[in-house]
Amino acid sequence: MKNMMQAVFAVTFLMLALGCAASSFAGEIKGKVTAQGMRSSENIAVYIDTISDKTFNPPAKHAVVDQKHMTFVPHVIVVLKGTAVDFLNSDPVGHNVYWPSVSGNKKLAHNMGTWPQGQSKSFTFNDPGVASLLCNVHPEMSGYVVVVPTSYFAVTNKDGEFEIKDAPAGSYTLKTWSEEGKPTSQSVNVAGDSTTVDITVHR
Repeated sequence: MKNMMQAVFAVTFLMLALGCAASSFAGEIKGKVTAQGMRSSENIAVYIDTISDKTFNPPAKHAVVDQKHMTFVPHVIVVLKGTAVDFLNSDPVGHNVYWPSVSGNKKLAHNMGTWPQGQSKSFTFNDPGVASLLCNVHPEMSGYVVVVPTSYFAVTNKDGEFEIKDAPAGSYTLKTWSEEGKPTSQSVNVAGDSTTVDITVHR
């Protein structure tokens, strides 16, 4: 009887250990986005949508968007909801930063004002969605801040490739946003060291 009880305890402990190991497992999601009817597959945001049983604390380190050579650098940046973004001016002229809405919601419009070279201003993005960055001084400038609900995100390179690191094991919804294309949504299952997905975005 004693040996049987010890065996039951051993099996139970092993199952719990395996369950904990599975829940703490983290892998990566690699993939490529193919853009149809669009100029490029670069600068497309790819992210895991809301995970119902998981919350995310914004990073202490600020993200940075530079204003350099009359452009927003990077052109597209993805941040977790609640992240502070520093807007730096590296040009020898004054720049203004504003966005007329966040995903069409004009109540979330904001104008940060104008500031000279070498200075920066910070803003914390607490509302998920896309802020279209503009400059009142230079109307040819544009950029985007994509605010997402999880910390698992990436932006495609010039070849449409992306990599999301440290994604926990599980089944999720993978979404995309792009300047020219329609948003996409597809299922992804993270179950190994590396999961590969192919995504097509249409204009």
